[in-house]
Amino acid sequence: MKKYLMFVSLPYAYPIMRPLQREIRRRGDDVAWFIEEGCPDQLAEGERRLATIAEVMEYDPIAVFAPGNHVPDFFPGVKVQLFHGYPINKRNDRHDDHFTVRGWFDIYCTQGPTSTGPFREQERRYGYFRVYETGWTKADDYFSPEMQAPPHNARPVVLYSTTFTRSLTSTPYLADEIERLVAERDWEWIFMFHPKLDDRAVIDRYARIAAAHDNVTFLGSTFDFGALRRADVLLCDSSSIILEFMFLDRPVVTFRNSHPGPYLIDVQRPEEVGPALERALARPEELMREIRAYTMRHEPHRDGRCSARVLDAVNDFLARGRAGLKRRPLNLVRRIKLRRRMGYPLLKGLF
Repeated sequence: MKKYLMFVSLPYAYPIMRPLQREIRRRGDDVAWFIEEGCPDQLAEGERRLATIAEVMEYDPIAVFAPGNHVPDFFPGVKVQLFHGYPINKRNDRHDDHFTVRGWFDIYCTQGPTSTGPFREQERRYGYFRVYETGWTKADDYFSPEMQAPPHNARPVVLYSTTFTRSLTSTPYLADEIERLVAERDWEWIFMFHPKLDDRAVIDRYARIAAAHDNVTFLGSTFDFGALRRADVLLCDSSSIILEFMFLDRPVVTFRNSHPGPYLIDVQRPEEVGPALERALARPEELMREIRAYTMRHEPHRDGRCSARVLDAVNDFLARGRAGLKRRPLNLVRRIKLRRRMGYPLLKGLF
């Protein structure tokens, strides 16, 4: 029986790795989770948590999966990067942070043409990891029959979800307008924020709006597939959840998006949000065509087998070993910082 470890540093990791857990168990193998200190424990019944580093060492996984930017180098097993989103370049920088290689991983499991090409270039440049185009594990849930079924709501449902980046988040600017629309339009609303959004005053403002109106559901920072499945339209700013929502063949309205395109209805002023949502709910055919073309470039793998391809990639890597690969960089400063944070001996196995 093969053993695999899920490394969780932020709550967004749970829905990314649960499809992978299902595939591991379907193959008759074993899976456990390690949750970094400070991250909420959102494990469900029947999911196994390893509480200490000693337990991880005893468990001895053949691979460790992480959607975040780091993974403990001292954990046993091949280190596999799954990614926490798609390369949408939300800051509109010349260099997209999605493609930063930090020296932690042996395998990068890319999603589609927009991510595979740049990582192939990095693979050739650095030479110490392998790139496999597998599709995103979370996409296995998006392209399930249940998620792809269109919603049948008695009245339109608007999902409001935002980025956490202070320079990009729409939350401070749209509160008044959203409160007005909540009161005046015959729509249902769902508020679901990024787990890294840390402006407590803003979050509390939206919680008060929800408490005052029975047509608003406040989810806080809890990611809920059911919210995406119910919603007819997404209101957002610059977040990779835009692309995830579009996988359901539904339109998105954005406020001051950092990288707008014909697949979005982007507005610059709060008072434009209501008319934009009305247009989105009409599902203009040209807009829907642009959405379908845009999402296909990011995620062409829609067969529900992305998680299976990730495990196949691990098997291939283990079968080939590190033949032809360079040594991973020492990455000394980052490794020492992580060891200190996790309470692991600073020099043990470092060289």
